[in-house]
Amino acid sequence: MTDQRLNSTPDGPDNGRDDADLAVKTKPKTQRPPMYKVLLLNDDFTPMEFVVHVLERLFMMTHAQAIEIMLTVHRKGIAVVGVFSHEVAETKVAQVMELARRQQHPLQCTMEKE
Repeated sequence: MTDQRLNSTPDGPDNGRDDADLAVKTKPKTQRPPMYKVLLLNDDFTPMEFVVHVLERLFMMTHAQAIEIMLTVHRKGIAVVGVFSHEVAETKVAQVMELARRQQHPLQCTMEKE
């Protein structure tokens, strides 16, 4: 005598179903959030030393990195200082603008989608 439970499903015996009838759950693909470039814009009034200070303090750059970026802004009129998620980029722009405003410098900082 054989035990019929070995070859059965909860609905009873196999009933002719095969694995193709089973629904397959797929995980939705998650996408990386869009990234944003934070840009510093050149002006004729903000001291170079202040720009270096901002880059070191707010973007955690070394002195050498900050000087290199500051010179790029000075020569080309604009430079990317970092790439961040939207919220971080927005915060960085606000911090730069606030620090410049408090020191009465017209330094401009903006962000754009990468």
